[in-house]
Amino acid sequence: MDTQLPTRTVLKAQAKRLRATLDAAGKPCSHAQALEAIAHQWGARDWNTLSAKAPQAQDRSFYTGQRLSGQYLGHAFVGTVKAVRALALGQHGLTLRFDAPIDVVASPQFSAFRRQISCVVNAKGHSAQKTSDGQPHVVLDAVGASL
Repeated sequence: MDTQLPTRTVLKAQAKRLRATLDAAGKPCSHAQALEAIAHQWGARDWNTLSAKAPQAQDRSFYTGQRLSGQYLGHAFVGTVKAVRALALGQHGLTLRFDAPIDVVASPQFSAFRRQISCVVNAKGHSAQKTSDGQPHVVLDAVGASL
């Protein structure tokens, strides 16, 4: 099985988590040592070699507190990024908090409002999960446009 190498940003995040884990276990580790350890885990000779092989980060960047707009289950929303996780292959795990709750039920018989969701989006800002009619659960408007 051939595993695709994540971006430098994801690799650096792995090194940061490794360093924090080792520090918490009473085994101090410098950032450089953590980067070298990650490089070895990915089969590279050293960090510089791994960094040169890693793909560039995606154009999209997300950060805590960022204001976003888009659609969730076909409903327009405006909200704030509550949490961000950099994932492999240019994907991001996001926790979004909507300014106004969204009713996610299509039936007139009852309602189910969501104020906050967790999702994974690709470089285009679309989730891989789709509704029964083939539309992505989450579609984010252009990132970088401030609200």
